[in-house]
Amino acid sequence: MSLTTHAAIARGPHTGWEMADLRLDPPKAHEVRVRFHASGLCHSDEHITQGDAPVRFPIVGGHEGAGVVESVGPDVRRVKQGDRIVCSYIPACGACRPCSTGHQNMCVKGLNAGTGMFLDDTFRFHLDGEDLGGFCTLGTFSQYAVVSEWACIPLPEDIPFEIGALVGCGVPTGWGSAVYAAGVRAGDTVVIFGAGGVGSNAVQGARYAGATNVIVVDPVEFKREMARDVFGATHAFADAKAAHDLVVETTWGQLADHVICTPGVLTAEIVDAAVQMTGKGGKVTITAVGRLAEKAAHVHAGHLISYQRQVRGALFGDCNPLYDVPKLLGLYRSGDLKLDELITRRYRLDEVNDAYRDLADGKNIRGVVVHEP
Repeated sequence: MSLTTHAAIARGPHTGWEMADLRLDPPKAHEVRVRFHASGLCHSDEHITQGDAPVRFPIVGGHEGAGVVESVGPDVRRVKQGDRIVCSYIPACGACRPCSTGHQNMCVKGLNAGTGMFLDDTFRFHLDGEDLGGFCTLGTFSQYAVVSEWACIPLPEDIPFEIGALVGCGVPTGWGSAVYAAGVRAGDTVVIFGAGGVGSNAVQGARYAGATNVIVVDPVEFKREMARDVFGATHAFADAKAAHDLVVETTWGQLADHVICTPGVLTAEIVDAAVQMTGKGGKVTITAVGRLAEKAAHVHAGHLISYQRQVRGALFGDCNPLYDVPKLLGLYRSGDLKLDELITRRYRLDEVNDAYRDLADGKNIRGVVVHEP
């Protein structure tokens, strides 16, 4: 049967988040209803309210979440009622061409991320007769949501829900951008633009992969300090020029092996600086999202050809959710991956606008909404 859920919705760009009571339909085939206990506050949701994400409005925000399966629809096999789960913002069906070739991060069942519409062309959230989708077909800024079983990953009993929420997006996206997409190896020099909720994990991934130099560029002093003192960066600078000078000095002019772009907003200036900082045979990995009306990648072909540089995008850090989320939780258990330290502040659901002001002001590595019982 349907129920009422309290949620944060965006009605359009530049309107912020509005609290509303929505009607939530029961789950259909291959769907489950989840009661969320924690939701991560990722910058991607800020792109919705800033008009930089092409989504269908109105939309329920949130795509990092962990909770408990409250009920299941027909034909569900992956999880059962009462299971603790992490929601992956990209589902992994395991059977489509990307999944079956080791690229679960590009599962075809994630095609409706911007609309929140289910594969039967219907919606589960409703408000005054209007259909609403959940961002990435999740909508974790809601007490309850109906999600695809393919987006569910079991969460072990010893892992807090707050930690589980983070490994649904920010942690694997950052970690994988360094370890998988960039392919950092022992002895490498790596530069990371942006040390927020994604970039901090790129720092950790690069260090764990064995990079000798992990150099962070971020204008926010707090984030630079956290990157250096907590997450393993060897150097941190407020601007690209200072980082470039160090890279030249420490590599004897060979420049960086990898530059990973994980700022809150990608700009042409960042991409240009990244290319100029990359040495022969090096790679620029772009994970961040830019302004919708701007093109951030303007690269002179000669700058790529002469040094045989590569520029590539990375989705979910090239991670396979069903494999990498449990692996990352194992690294957390062993003390090799710092996740508690990512959480700067906790908020109630109705404080989501305050949370995003704190993000914009550079006060958070990652804020987390703790859903009230």
